Amino acid sequence: MATGAAPASFMSLKGRDNGLGFVKASDFVKVSDLKRVKSHRTKVFVVKNSKPSSDIAEFRPASEGSPLLVPVQKYCESTHQTIRRKTRTVMVGDVALGSDHPIRIQTMTTTDTKDVAATVEQVMQIADRGADIVRITVQGKREADACFEIKNTLVQKNYNIPLVADIHFAPSVALRVAECFDKIRVNPGNFADRRAQFEQLEYTDDDYQKELEHIEKVFVPLVEKCKKYGRAMRIGTNHGSLSDRIMSYYGDSPRGMVESAFEFARICRKLDFHNFVFSMKASNPVIMVQAYRLLVAEMYVQGWDYPLHLGVTEAGEGEDGRMKSAIGIGTLLQDGLGDTIRVSLTEPPEEEIDPCRKLANLGMKASQIQQGVAPFEEKHRRYFDFQRRTGDLPVQKEGEEVDYRGVLHRDGSVLMSVSLDQLKTPELFYRSLAAKLVLGMPFKDLATVDSILLRELPPADDKDARLALKRLIDVSMGVITPLSEQLTKPLPNAMVLVNLNELSTGAHKLLPDGTRLVVSVRGDESYEELEILKSVDATMILHDLPYSDEKTGRVHAARRLFEYLSENSLNFPVLHHITFPKGIPRDDLVIKAGANAGALLVDGLGDGILLEAPDQDFEFLRNTSFNLLQGCRMRNTKTEYVSCPSCGRTLFDLQEISAEIREKTSHLPGVSIAIMGCIVNGPGEMADADFGYVGGAPGKIDLYVGKTVVQRGIAMENATDALIQLIKDNGRWVDPPVEE
Repeated sequence: MATGAAPASFMSLKGRDNGLGFVKASDFVKVSDLKRVKSHRTKVFVVKNSKPSSDIAEFRPASEGSPLLVPVQKYCESTHQTIRRKTRTVMVGDVALGSDHPIRIQTMTTTDTKDVAATVEQVMQIADRGADIVRITVQGKREADACFEIKNTLVQKNYNIPLVADIHFAPSVALRVAECFDKIRVNPGNFADRRAQFEQLEYTDDDYQKELEHIEKVFVPLVEKCKKYGRAMRIGTNHGSLSDRIMSYYGDSPRGMVESAFEFARICRKLDFHNFVFSMKASNPVIMVQAYRLLVAEMYVQGWDYPLHLGVTEAGEGEDGRMKSAIGIGTLLQDGLGDTIRVSLTEPPEEEIDPCRKLANLGMKASQIQQGVAPFEEKHRRYFDFQRRTGDLPVQKEGEEVDYRGVLHRDGSVLMSVSLDQLKTPELFYRSLAAKLVLGMPFKDLATVDSILLRELPPADDKDARLALKRLIDVSMGVITPLSEQLTKPLPNAMVLVNLNELSTGAHKLLPDGTRLVVSVRGDESYEELEILKSVDATMILHDLPYSDEKTGRVHAARRLFEYLSENSLNFPVLHHITFPKGIPRDDLVIKAGANAGALLVDGLGDGILLEAPDQDFEFLRNTSFNLLQGCRMRNTKTEYVSCPSCGRTLFDLQEISAEIREKTSHLPGVSIAIMGCIVNGPGEMADADFGYVGGAPGKIDLYVGKTVVQRGIAMENATDALIQLIKDNGRWVDPPVEE
């Protein structure tokens, strides 16, 4: 049996046909390979800790053919229920973080830290809105000196909200401010390492060890000071600011994020300092979720119980920012992960509090009632390595009069519920679906709704309404209607919505042969009830759990449904159908759609979305649906923005400039633009962006293509036009569509 040394950072193990390949780390385990252990029809490797311990960990490929081995063991307490992960308590001033306490909410000031009066005023506004913790950027000695006055002034005004110093590239500043603030946030990618140059470096074992020794030398004094003063710490990795050393070993990846944080955590533990939390932030919710899961999986292996600070960095503004945050944070909260959260918006910091509170309440409620379904064995979902389960798209069948191949979209579908009233004005109706019109006739475009649900069909003698529907069917837009409607007022070539009971009683057999079926499923039915799916040729499945059923977890019920489908080789497309109650506020709808449907789509589970809300604007629901798909990195229908939330380092009015850029560039689907107030975290913070607009100096802007700066020092008044020209020069520009 072959054995080898591998890092305790298990996620960095790589399998090879003839053994195992390893990467650098400071602790080692013994790996037994070639012993073909069978588990769920997947090859598994057994790992035993080489230190005195009986701990055994199993590994298997993250996905079919993947070189990445991941732990078989859990990344959360339960995948079928929301059970909050048990953590130690970390004290931030007088505020306790951890699983025995409420999920804490926080934000960050945007004032110049040297402006003591303005910063104090903003902190008080934030505290009055209900935040538990406030973070303040501290970039230099003058800012650190101001922190003492900020803290003292707040105490004199009876504001004892804990203050966190945000530190980058400045160990000496961290040492200074630790004497007055309650918590220090350090970024492992730039606290002791130089700014990343995105170079692939070759390290010998000695070189690597020397860099670790350098990190320890720089970091130890801060740890010792935090111990002395009773301060807390956040070891906060950002996807975009990993060091060259980490990226050379692990790539720009979730694995690198985890190892970067663990290097600092090991130093803390070596000094018996445990009053710290972790964060794994990224602007891409999919990467962010993977990183936190890898972190927690390894903490389970190590026996660590440190709390988590959750956040999607540079989420943006408005509905986009709330949606991205809901997808990333909501996914983890429903797995019982997360002890404090921040929603990073390009808006005034007090505006972050409400969506933050909504997410915290969602997570607390789910864990308190242990929302979920009955236990089931999960074999197919990939927790750490994104792999989309793509349902079989409709194919044309012999004898069909219309083309059904367009009723779903390969990158993710949007369905909308429509009313009879909308059919009274066909052209307005077509426009509301985002269809293009040519002489009054509808045609599908990039962001056109794929299919519609019509719960009530027009009377057989309403020729105008039926003609409006026929024109949609003729351009391959699906029209779905309930079984009872189609039996009493049949619409040619409509798809028919049925439930499992109607299938089991055979009611659907009253339809003409070849009728396309759409099946509505809760996901928590007995396996006996689900058996009927094996005998049905469904065009799609709608996962539809009533909103009022609070005890049953929508996410968990869907996971159970997908597991059943995969286990039985049923590859129907599945769309997430959520019907919200009347009167739900827009922000609540966005956050709950992101946290429920988004939590499944980031795992590759699902082929689209159908959102219903009786009194919400139709266009809002359509845009929210497309935003959800884009936030989950599925279907791109508009420009993607990576926009930082602003802080004391910001070199221009981020909200104003962001609005200006969006107004002129929002029509470029597939293009991603980063709008960054400064470059403190390095251009890697724009890892997802094609183009970057970055504050380089007061009144000056630097422009990037990817991670490379191509123009420096552009006067701000000319910078937006220069950005547009840069997009044109790179062949990514199209002129805005002309309004008809």
